[in-house]
Amino acid sequence: MDLSTVLRQRYATKAYDSGRRLPDAVVAQLMAALRDSPSSVNAQPWHFIVADDEAGKARIATGATGAFSYNTSKILNASHVVLLCARTSLPPAHLLAVLDQEQADGRFASEEAREGQRKTRGGYVTLHEEAGDLPAWTQKQAYIALGFLLLSAGALGVDATPMEGFDAGALDATFGLADKGLAPAVIVSLGYHAETDFNARLPKSRLAADVVFSRA
Repeated sequence: MDLSTVLRQRYATKAYDSGRRLPDAVVAQLMAALRDSPSSVNAQPWHFIVADDEAGKARIATGATGAFSYNTSKILNASHVVLLCARTSLPPAHLLAVLDQEQADGRFASEEAREGQRKTRGGYVTLHEEAGDLPAWTQKQAYIALGFLLLSAGALGVDATPMEGFDAGALDATFGLADKGLAPAVIVSLGYHAETDFNARLPKSRLAADVVFSRA
């Protein structure tokens, strides 16, 4: 399937077939899409909580109550659900872990190269810390991962639903996110749509190309 077809066919699934489960090999590819997503200065300022059973999905569904209860079935009936979290800070321990992983993966030809990367990444972190917008910056990186996950799901024939409609406080209480330096960014359900999913039959609607593009 070519990229244009994938982009035209993928959509936000509204109802899932609870009886269908994603194959393990497909799930592995989707998890790789998240892990291999790019981030500014390779800071990887994220953490992904994956629910692959009823208990796990129920825990994520604690965030879909009250005003957000319309999302409950999308979470409980999906095959897998991912809670994408953004780091609220990038402490030295995290930055050192990233740097050490880069070295283990062979990205530095010399100690000077390692030090250069450390200074560059640290400079960007300091820049955002001083501007007071580091949490917003890390959330932007989490949304890059979201885009990679949605596109990968479409390419693999997997239905997906990104959801910002959730109670962040409830998820924090369920998973202890704040204590871990994390904030919930978006929930993504993954699986196969049900026959009752009305959105599967609707045509995609986007503004015309001459509206959204202009020449520099």
